[in-house]
Amino acid sequence: MSDENNTPIIPPDELEPEEEVETQRDYDSESILDTVKKMLGIQHNYEHFDPELILHINSVFMVLNQLGLGPSVGFFIVDYTSKWNQFLDNSTNFEAIKNYTYLRVRILFDPPSSSFVLDAMERQIKEFEWRLKLQMERKEEDMDE
Repeated sequence: MSDENNTPIIPPDELEPEEEVETQRDYDSESILDTVKKMLGIQHNYEHFDPELILHINSVFMVLNQLGLGPSVGFFIVDYTSKWNQFLDNSTNFEAIKNYTYLRVRILFDPPSSSFVLDAMERQIKEFEWRLKLQMERKEEDMDE
């Protein structure tokens, strides 16, 4: 069987399945980028916004470093392979850093249209900064003892 150009027509049941070129990766709850994307409502495998999100996440890590949190030499991510435990050094007392990072990135990436919501987010950021600094001071005091 062929069409008007004498190109053979293959029935659908005889077609070989095409190989998938790109493999889908699973969501990684330890990935910094995947976690922030999930909190923003973006699918982890949708990479269109990754460069912008990475820029914002790295800006937040600079602020956290100035607050005395994270590695003393600084920290940055380049893709989804960077993990929270690389930044947090397996400390469970600093889980608020994840929420803090999300809120900061959200305001930079997709600011709320309501000034009331923006004010509430900024107040939450300030509270997280205060509490994280307090937690860091306690950790330093424990190390001195």
